[in-house]
Amino acid sequence: MDFNKFLSDKRNPVPTPENIVDAAGNCHFGTFESEFPRMDFLKVNKPSKLPNFLNKTRLTLWEATEINFDKVTLLTAVCDMALFGTVLTVLYDKRTKKCTAWQEMLFPASKAVISKNLIKGSETYAKSKNVKLHYINEFQRGQAIVSGTAKSKKDGVLDYRVKLTRVSKPSIVSIPFGDNRPLYSQKDLFSVEGYLDYNGERFIADGNTTAIIDDHRGYYPRDSHYDWVTTMGKKTIDGKEQYFGFNLTRNQSINQDDYNENLIWFEGRSTRLTPVVFRHEADNLWHVQDEHGMVDLRFHIGDEFLMKLNAALIKIDYHITFGHLEGYVCDPDGNRYDLDGMVGIGEDKSLLF
Repeated sequence: MDFNKFLSDKRNPVPTPENIVDAAGNCHFGTFESEFPRMDFLKVNKPSKLPNFLNKTRLTLWEATEINFDKVTLLTAVCDMALFGTVLTVLYDKRTKKCTAWQEMLFPASKAVISKNLIKGSETYAKSKNVKLHYINEFQRGQAIVSGTAKSKKDGVLDYRVKLTRVSKPSIVSIPFGDNRPLYSQKDLFSVEGYLDYNGERFIADGNTTAIIDDHRGYYPRDSHYDWVTTMGKKTIDGKEQYFGFNLTRNQSINQDDYNENLIWFEGRSTRLTPVVFRHEADNLWHVQDEHGMVDLRFHIGDEFLMKLNAALIKIDYHITFGHLEGYVCDPDGNRYDLDGMVGIGEDKSLLF
């Protein structure tokens, strides 16, 4: 089947402006070819109902990485939520289907340092005691270095250092959550060199080890929700084993067809996917579909990291999930790619903030 007729032309990447925000404070929306040299999100004009001088209180920033080793999967992130920050590292052991997590809340939020962009050695890092994470971003060369440690008396010590090299086209989107309310995301698929040590066991990256970096900045509504699932690894395509991954998200875009971040990564290229809907059919089973038959997959969850907070003005219900996939995705020309057994990483996140 030809799915091209269901895909908006606005999902085709266009040349990237110098700044994601123009001189009048208006944000550029769409899909873009390369990194933004400048991302002056604090200069966005009226992204919320608050006056502009309070923009900092509504802006969320993070940089995260998922790395799929043979026996374990790592997720690690630094987040600045304006009122506080956090640094989080989660290790999922595919052999036992169990998560181990280390998290440190950061007060003030300035202890979570998010890079000004993703090019020319810009750095993201966390100033924390027990959980450390450091990025050196060289995306103009398609590279990044990610390193960190995590320790606790209960769960022991984790240490990792990897060099990432881009193997596909980037996903760079700016999505409107309102008239001038941006949600920006850049996600890239990478090959991996390096290691991860956990309590004396060492995992060495090999030719199948694959990673994604997710750089994320924007103004979520006070009452917000999104679902996300991804995979990364290698598949045999056209007789050749090559890098493969996808990204599927359902968020509060005001126009899901024109503004979404759904795509398949192939080695050296990427293709668009249609909007999807997530159905949580059980605590450990999600069903993700579009309305045209381009996407139909089930995510079987082995374990999750759960962050839950219910305070007077703030509520957080945040599930980071790990497991395996069943089903398929199709490229725009109708070629089908079976996902059975591939790693799944997801999020089900609700915020009142």
